Amino acid sequence: MFSEKRILEIGELRLENALVLAPMEGYSDLPFRVLCRRLGSSLGITEFTNCHALATGGEGSLRKVAIVDEEGPVACQIYGNEPQRMGQAARVVEESNPDFIDLNFGCPARKIRSVGCGSQLMRDPDLVVAIVREVIAQVAKPVSCKMRLGWDEDSINVVEICLRLQDLGVKAVTIHGRTRCQKYLGQADWDWIARVKEALEIPVIGNGDVCSGEDAQRMFEHTGVDAVMIGRATFRKPWIFREARAFLDKGESLPSPSLLERMDLLLEHLALSVQYKGPVKGLRDMRKFYPTYLGDLTDFPALRRELVCVDEWSALQDTLLGLRENATQNATQNATHVANSMGGHS
Repeated sequence: MFSEKRILEIGELRLENALVLAPMEGYSDLPFRVLCRRLGSSLGITEFTNCHALATGGEGSLRKVAIVDEEGPVACQIYGNEPQRMGQAARVVEESNPDFIDLNFGCPARKIRSVGCGSQLMRDPDLVVAIVREVIAQVAKPVSCKMRLGWDEDSINVVEICLRLQDLGVKAVTIHGRTRCQKYLGQADWDWIARVKEALEIPVIGNGDVCSGEDAQRMFEHTGVDAVMIGRATFRKPWIFREARAFLDKGESLPSPSLLERMDLLLEHLALSVQYKGPVKGLRDMRKFYPTYLGDLTDFPALRRELVCVDEWSALQDTLLGLRENATQNATQNATHVANSMGGHS
């Protein structure tokens, strides 16, 4: 455990030992943010959203930046490469009343980079500065930026860019400890995150290769960051926030959730998805999460084929409740068998 808590302060937001859900296309939607909040995340960030679609009132994009009180502190993230459009989009996002607005300069995906956005902008620091300057001029909410170390290992420029952004009035930065060319390969370089933290006066959020509570503590200690962001690990286990919170606050290592606990979380997640997206889209968008909760079952491939064919909420709920009942019976039988075995050897 820490002898001293790390404090994240962005505008009026103040969090201790903050664990942040990363902005992830197709994953950090409203239902998932609410679930992760219940499991221990301190702050969620929306899926990154295109500035053009927001500025022109695209319905799908507006849904992406819709937020609710239940998810707690939240930031909305936008991306683009035109200062004026980014400023317009930021004004639209501000109407959702997020705690702050985050600008994406770090996405390594080809479809984003190929249109000159995301991590491509690390190659043009002057344009990054122009975008940030315009957004700050257009909104009253605090502005933060998320970026990588640079384009490749021969052009790491994250410290220089962050110092310029700090001078503009950016209130925080998030650093993923890889270059764009690394994508998600290799090991995240936490030493560079530490260098950014040492150089700046504003809060720094660290991101990259945090897969457990122990990892979260190591990142805090190794880099001195003000908060830790968790991304891809949440695909496999959204309960990582519960585990990390227990480790950071109490020094406890929690066991992995049982099958019954994971099935309860799946039902909870499904209910949230239907609540916020409606039965059709809510069920469809949940299909990618079935491996998260049930992927270690020996008959999962057949079970997944069965689940994706169910397109009514009540029928899917009945199917999962039936599976849960069978799992409960099996757990009871196994416990009885173990107890009898121990009794026979006493």
